Amino acid sequence: MRKVQQTEVSMKTFKEYLIPFVGLKQGIHQFEYQVGNDFLSLFEFEEYNSTAVTVTLEFNKKSTFFELNFKATGKVNVDCDVTTEPFDLPISNELFVVVKFGNEFNDENEEILVIPHGSYEINVSQYIYECIVLAVPSKRVHPGVEDGTLESDILEHLETLAPKETKEKVKTKRILILDGIN
Repeated sequence: MRKVQQTEVSMKTFKEYLIPFVGLKQGIHQFEYQVGNDFLSLFEFEEYNSTAVTVTLEFNKKSTFFELNFKATGKVNVDCDVTTEPFDLPISNELFVVVKFGNEFNDENEEILVIPHGSYEINVSQYIYECIVLAVPSKRVHPGVEDGTLESDILEHLETLAPKETKEKVKTKRILILDGIN
């Protein structure tokens, strides 16, 4: 397995995410990328407080096409949508892409990439980015909110604003409404 370390963001280059497949033998080759916020900033994506994700790429070179299987595991630090408290969110995701050769570049299908005949390398940075970003849910709730263990000023304030009706009052209202129908 090859280890590819992230470079300085100031270089603004995707060079380390280019895989020159012409020199690779047929079969499975593995690449590993350590991804942090520096990588995501190359895509002008700054939604996470911090990122520590390992992406493993299994590159299966066949005679007329390639299979790319990306596996991302790690954590991103995000702000809770309810309390705005930052927390580490574990992520895990897989992305599978088939790369074929054709007359011109075509990435309209999310599972099939067509690259021009005569190409000698492929840039996998976009797929690494997608594998990470798609692993994070759109609604991010601190685990302490879900299990009731998080103590937060915002949560306390939300509780004071919550409706004060008890289950018994709601049940009584429903019965009165149903009685009014009859």
